[in-house]
Amino acid sequence: MISLAPLPSPQWMVHKKSSSLNLMKFSESRSSSSSFRVACSGGSPPPTDLKFVLHEALDSAGIDTANARDGRKGFLEQIEKLTMIERGTSISINRRVDLWKTALYIAAEDDSLVSQSSVPLPVDYFAGKLFDFSMNFCTHYSSSLTRSSPEELIHSLERYLYVNNGFRRSNRENQIDPQALYLHSVLMEGSGSAAMLSLIYSETLKVLRMWSFLDFDCEIFFPLDRFGLPRGYNKRKMKNSDQPHIVTTQILLQEILRNMKETFWPFQHDYLKSLFLRAADAVNCIHRSSTEESGFGRASATSATRHRLDYGELTNISNGDMRLALSACERLIMVECDPKELRDYSILLYHCGFYDLSLQYLKLYKEREQTFSLQRQASNKNCHREEEAVEKLMTRLTLISMEDGWTKPSYSSNFLQK
Repeated sequence: MISLAPLPSPQWMVHKKSSSLNLMKFSESRSSSSSFRVACSGGSPPPTDLKFVLHEALDSAGIDTANARDGRKGFLEQIEKLTMIERGTSISINRRVDLWKTALYIAAEDDSLVSQSSVPLPVDYFAGKLFDFSMNFCTHYSSSLTRSSPEELIHSLERYLYVNNGFRRSNRENQIDPQALYLHSVLMEGSGSAAMLSLIYSETLKVLRMWSFLDFDCEIFFPLDRFGLPRGYNKRKMKNSDQPHIVTTQILLQEILRNMKETFWPFQHDYLKSLFLRAADAVNCIHRSSTEESGFGRASATSATRHRLDYGELTNISNGDMRLALSACERLIMVECDPKELRDYSILLYHCGFYDLSLQYLKLYKEREQTFSLQRQASNKNCHREEEAVEKLMTRLTLISMEDGWTKPSYSSNFLQK
């Protein structure tokens, strides 16, 4: 395994009850926020500037987000390089976007959100370790690489990754181990998600190409099951059936962030339902009850959410983590154009008490989902139930916006300034 020197920062991703946060308190904040215009792969931005709540909410609660903001800034600097061409480029040849650094900036932000440490995650340190790891392969196999066939080179690389260094998949029954979601942790522990292992594989290929050891088109075969490992293959021998396994920059970023979103989703129950339906079920937006639209029903749901957050139950991975789920949702909205990400973010905002902001995101979802509705209906058996829940949530949020005493405390009145 890769040898890493001890770091001055605390052990990452230790969930403690003492670090629990009450996101419900944040809805009373009046801090302003800088906007980020979302550029989607479809080529046209949405008709409004979107504001994200997490960092401003934590600041308003007295939590220092300087390191988290630095991590988000580094992430934004990378995804701003995602042109249409870059989004569709194979991760094994993409040079404009540093995916390994993008992944480390994601880890740096989430590390700060969880540990609240004054010491930031050392991004450059781990970036150097990953480069050294790739260079070690070139050093140890340099004598044979120049004489190797494409198949022999791939075999040597995979022996280096999966045998000599022991990299392996890490999956639980229904979700990925949190440690396997973050690049620096995978480098230390050797256990990672398929996306993280694909990223390490691709970065090693880039170093091989940089030193002229790779003179053929090598694609990465992404495993679609729970146990397979990313494998390389010569593109000249690619078959049509291999096409779904090709990993592009856009696909890899989506996979990394969706893994985080699913793992940290605060409603870890009934895995047959989508994430949105689980959250909608928690506020009775699936089956109408007599108190659903009443102030009592809303207050009851709010009280239950506050209780879970106050006592830190969401810091236990079996129950998800609201902060990390919000951060994953915000980043997904930044890098892709599927409207369901707006919808999913909206219902998390509802659970946190940001009613005005939740309504704004839900309206934007409704505006944009028409383009995707036919495709979604064909692939999602829960589509009808999801749309029914959306309508109920929209009705509830509209009623809340009409009530005195509910709109005024909302954080979103200033947060959504254009």
